[in-house]
Amino acid sequence: MNQSGRTDEPEDTHVRVRDLTKHFVQSVGLIRRRTRVVRALEGVSLDVDRNRTLGVVGESGCGKTTLGRCILRLVEPTAGEVYFDGVDILKVPLGQLRAHRRDMQIVFQNPYLSLDPRMSVLGIVGQPLHTHTSMDHGQVRDRVVELLERVGLAADHLYRYPHEFSGGQMQRIAIARALALEPRFLVLDEPTAALDVSVQAQIMTLFSELQRELELTYLFISHNLTLVHYVSDTIAVIYLGKVIELGGAAQIFDNPLHPYTEALLSSTPALDPDLRQRRIILSGGVPDPANPPSGCAFHPRCAKATDDCSRVEPHLVDVGGGHLVSCHL
Repeated sequence: MNQSGRTDEPEDTHVRVRDLTKHFVQSVGLIRRRTRVVRALEGVSLDVDRNRTLGVVGESGCGKTTLGRCILRLVEPTAGEVYFDGVDILKVPLGQLRAHRRDMQIVFQNPYLSLDPRMSVLGIVGQPLHTHTSMDHGQVRDRVVELLERVGLAADHLYRYPHEFSGGQMQRIAIARALALEPRFLVLDEPTAALDVSVQAQIMTLFSELQRELELTYLFISHNLTLVHYVSDTIAVIYLGKVIELGGAAQIFDNPLHPYTEALLSSTPALDPDLRQRRIILSGGVPDPANPPSGCAFHPRCAKATDDCSRVEPHLVDVGGGHLVSCHL
């Protein structure tokens, strides 16, 4: 770290996450109250290159959304480091965090819940501008019109309310709001999960166009492997709060090395019969993050598990070409 508090990062690294950990403390029991620690993230480390997309995949409850929100400090991590252009934003005092908020934004999963039904489109998209800039009402209106047109809407939508739009249009409004302050990094938290398939394609095309035109960096969170393959340059597979495989999109899809990754990919539909794989059915469900298994967390569901898997925890190892995997096999 130099005298300015920055680290010497490679120029193409936009966001660097190191040993990010998040534990939630829950109270359980009606008569005899006790607490338990839910380990949502455990030592996650990854890099997001500038103007590129890192896809994050895994089952529901694996920690994908918590990862995105911890990176933005919407949820305060328990431990770890998050460098944004070389600055560890987890060490930035809350009073000084507003300056960094402009560069980091999020598009939430469900636009029906992320948009205030009592506010017009002008109020929703214009709110960040009123909060972070000194624009007057006329300037805010002109900027909102520009943003709406960029995401495929029109000026006559300004004074309508969320309930007057389709799901795809509502997500476009949410995207316009996220772009209002000209951010450089966006967390896309399953942004198409609540949309029809045809609308998903339109929104994904819009994200690709915006990335190319505005030179944006994405962290794309999804359980839809087809979408992740389409948009991602690098993919991180998460299981029970840990990265178990990390590599280029082609490496992960063409040569999955972790049994969990193989099972995920086997569930992806393929139109070409020659490309269809034998479906791998995992036994049981995701273990309790408050009481994870010993050794490899995946071993109770793994058909290839050995005695070592239940005793010794594996660590990420580079097997070549930047392809990392956490597996004894």
